[in-house]
Amino acid sequence: MIPIRDTTPSKRVPVVNNTLIGINVVLFLVQLAQGPAHDHFLYLYGLVPAKFTVPQVSAYFSFSQKMLSLLTFMFLHGGLLHLIGNMWSLYIFGDNVEDRLGSVRYGVFYLLCGLASGMSHLLLNASSNIPTIGASGAIAGVMGAYFILYPRSRILTLIPIIFIPWFVEIPAFFFLGIWFVLQFLNAAGSSGQAGGIAWWAHIGGFVFGIFFLKLFNRIPATGASDRLRQATEKKHSHRFQVVKPGRGAEEADHHGTLTITQYEAMVGARKLVTVPWGLQNRLYNVVVPQGIADGQVLRLKGVGRPRPDGTRGDMMLKIKVQHI
Repeated sequence: MIPIRDTTPSKRVPVVNNTLIGINVVLFLVQLAQGPAHDHFLYLYGLVPAKFTVPQVSAYFSFSQKMLSLLTFMFLHGGLLHLIGNMWSLYIFGDNVEDRLGSVRYGVFYLLCGLASGMSHLLLNASSNIPTIGASGAIAGVMGAYFILYPRSRILTLIPIIFIPWFVEIPAFFFLGIWFVLQFLNAAGSSGQAGGIAWWAHIGGFVFGIFFLKLFNRIPATGASDRLRQATEKKHSHRFQVVKPGRGAEEADHHGTLTITQYEAMVGARKLVTVPWGLQNRLYNVVVPQGIADGQVLRLKGVGRPRPDGTRGDMMLKIKVQHI
């Protein structure tokens, strides 16, 4: 299963989330530039529990180097696929959490989740001499917050069936719940870092993400957050949307809803729409004309139910304009 995106659009541009993704990418390029010194670089800036607990190892590092590694480990990655997987998850879940917390609080929340995940790994693998790196623990905290904030949201997931792309929407509470159970089972059945994966860091990040969310909900947003909210309002809705067809018992036409923003209603837009039909999913390019109003209907010809004369009905897409 490959998650594509969630179906709960954020109302504002996630400036902090996008910045975090950018920092991770830049530091990954810095890693690649290390050449023969790459392993030393990871040992210095990765989270190595032995640097804190084993005197013979700890003596080689200054206090500031050890403290710095508690931050830097969450911005390093073990390879391109590791980076892509983490950044894609952060892209899917982080924007909504930032939308709810506000940019300033979200930035602090993310770093605290990463720190808590690192401490969880350190406490449960105190003598390990293996560097732990990656944003997975911090992102697990974001996923924990999403689990609480948006349990009724759905995760649009691609399930490849041979060569047929099948798109299905999985409830967020189920998707994230299964993810958490898998982390726990893997951690319980291994030493905590089997295969190079710090399972307890994931678990700690997820649990502390829920805890920090409850804590941050009691802290009022700053004036800076309010100004950022106003400055980062989104002008575009999701380009790719799933339209669930509905019809009357005797109707050949299907009916669905296409969501756009007020800006898109004014200037027009292009959307990629998938219409589930049994085990089939059809993709359509939909052009939204300029000046369209809330409640107006667009017609996709030939997308509906077959008629007795051999022709097909149409898909009637009702426009829903988001009001932020």
